[in-house]
Amino acid sequence: MVTPVWVREPGPGPRLVHVNATATGGGVAELLHGLVPAQLADGLDAGWAVIAGDDGFFAFTKSLHHLLHDRGAPRIAPADLEHYRAVLAPQAEWLAARVGPGDTVVLHDPQVLGLAPALAAAGARVVWHCHIGTDTPGPGPAAVWRAFAAELSTVDVVVTALAAYAPPGRPVAVCAPAFDPKAAKNRPMDAVEANELLAEAGLTAETTCELATVEQDAPMPAGARLVLQVSRWDPLKDMPGVLRLLPDLPGDVHLVLAGNDPEEIPDDPEGLAVLAEVRRLRAGLPAPVRRRVHLLRTSQRDPERAALLINALQRRADVVVQKSLAEGFGLTVTEAMAKGRPVVAGRVGGLCAQIEHGRTGLLVDPSDTAAVVAAVNQLLSCLRDRERMGAAAAAAATTTYLMDRLVADYRAVAARLPEGAAR
Repeated sequence: MVTPVWVREPGPGPRLVHVNATATGGGVAELLHGLVPAQLADGLDAGWAVIAGDDGFFAFTKSLHHLLHDRGAPRIAPADLEHYRAVLAPQAEWLAARVGPGDTVVLHDPQVLGLAPALAAAGARVVWHCHIGTDTPGPGPAAVWRAFAAELSTVDVVVTALAAYAPPGRPVAVCAPAFDPKAAKNRPMDAVEANELLAEAGLTAETTCELATVEQDAPMPAGARLVLQVSRWDPLKDMPGVLRLLPDLPGDVHLVLAGNDPEEIPDDPEGLAVLAEVRRLRAGLPAPVRRRVHLLRTSQRDPERAALLINALQRRADVVVQKSLAEGFGLTVTEAMAKGRPVVAGRVGGLCAQIEHGRTGLLVDPSDTAAVVAAVNQLLSCLRDRERMGAAAAAAATTTYLMDRLVADYRAVAARLPEGAAR
């Protein structure tokens, strides 16, 4: 029988158990790597389990991801839903045998929503933390809510970054994500250490290592201006669209597109196709432009070193871009802001909640290439604007999005849940 795997097994309880689909490579996994230790330090008996799935399961849950962003045809095939439930059934049984009354289980995103009925039947209080959605819900989310009506009816409260992301008819708690300033991806780092990491990875020197794979014609010059996007190789992050910006940026500007190696991310089956499209576009650029494009894939074989490399990249960047076509929240933006980087981001979803246009960054229509180019060039052309927005961004991020606040939010959510909550 396929069973979940404990990343951190909780004690005797009462327990707060997080469940998601991967321990590495995604925003939820990164969040939990900071949140679970913070909850333990706060006196909560926190645990974390990761479910398993096959290719068909993850292809289906990726389609749910798109539907919750209101992308794609709003149809869910009964056979796909049946397979999803069949994959989760033995894992739900395994988890239900390990939790009970007094315990709270937090299910993260649609991959694990199907566990809710069995956990509720075992007496646990069930929270569904939906990290994705659209601020203008349409037929896509509605199709998901219809298909998962039975599962949602057993959820005690839904946690979302924006109230608009939640299904109708269920109690909602709005809790923004948070970052850990002490984590390798965010801890203080001086220019010397950052430059050493970039050279070790092969971005700025003729070297290779297991830390990352860099695809480039030549290393990036030491004094080059840098525009950066860090994200998954996900269609909604629009890495190909970011690459299309470069011909209209100044000739001394280099572009780095950085993300996890998609071969190491089992729950994101579209990553390889997006990376292939980016490679195709890069290969078609004129040689002088292509020399200014650097594709960087970090490896999770050494997660801490990979996180340090992203830290170094963000600190080295002159402008950070997040050209997402849809975005539940976007912690990579939060982390760049906390480092004092000016950000140009799509005017979508949780990015709008983080950035105050003109003060802590610039928001643009991500589908308007000319507008994105103009915003990036505006920041590149004015060091004073970059410094002003970067300072304001750091103040906003470190005031609002620290992990201690999310720990307190979860305590408040748990306090709302009576024993044996009526469903």
